[in-house]
Amino acid sequence: MIPGEIREADPFELPEWLGETDVVWSADSGLRTGHRVAGRLDPAVPGDGDRLVCDLLAVDEAYPTTVVGDDVRTAAHRAWRHGQVLVLDIDDRLTLAVPGREFAPDLVLESLSRLARAVGASPERYAVLLRIGGR
Repeated sequence: MIPGEIREADPFELPEWLGETDVVWSADSGLRTGHRVAGRLDPAVPGDGDRLVCDLLAVDEAYPTTVVGDDVRTAAHRAWRHGQVLVLDIDDRLTLAVPGREFAPDLVLESLSRLARAVGASPERYAVLLRIGGR
């Protein structure tokens, strides 16, 4: 299980610049490193906002132990089914909870696209910088 406190976050309480400026999500770890990809959101133009930590979490990984409890996993699947993404706060780290066991580029793009819509932005205003990583 993910250590620490897990709380649902309200996208409307996130910084306004996420919905008002061009945004770049950058991976701090590689996609092939597992069920959690550390990353951050930055405004495309420096000075338009402050960096915001934003991780991706694949909630269906279950070996050697489950990643999250059934309540969080169910909520992530429910949000995804409705075209949304579950936004969490895990130990003061913004985290997007996504169905699946690992991340491929298309899943990362779709996750960030859903975040953009959640904060009232067009996905066209979001860019993604990936790292490959090793298994």
